[in-house]
Amino acid sequence: MKWFLIFWGGPVMLLTGWYGLSYYDMSFGVFMLTREAHELVFRVYGSILGIPPETIPPLVARAMIVDSLIVFGLVALRKRRQIAAWYRRRYGASRSPEAPLASDANLSSAP
Repeated sequence: MKWFLIFWGGPVMLLTGWYGLSYYDMSFGVFMLTREAHELVFRVYGSILGIPPETIPPLVARAMIVDSLIVFGLVALRKRRQIAAWYRRRYGASRSPEAPLASDANLSSAP
C-alpha cells in the first residue's frame, strides 16, 4: 500500500510542482521551468490531441481529482476497520455491531 501511494503521489507532486513553477515563471535558471517551456508543452500536447492548448490544464486537473478520489477510496476500503474503530472512539459508539445490547444482557440474567 505504501508503494502504491508513492507511485501515485510522486507524479502528482511532480506535475503540480512543475505546473505551478512554470505558470508563474519561477525558473531558477532551468529552461523547463520557464513560461516559454510551459506554453510550448501545452502547444505540443494541444496539437497532438487536436484541441486548444488552454483546455488541457482543466482536463488534467479533473483527471487528477478523479484519480485521487479512486486512490483514497481504495485506501479507505483497505483500512475500513481502522477507520471504523477511530469513528467509534471519536464519536462515542459504545458497542460493536456484534455485541449484545445491555438491556439484552439484563434480561438473560433475570430469574
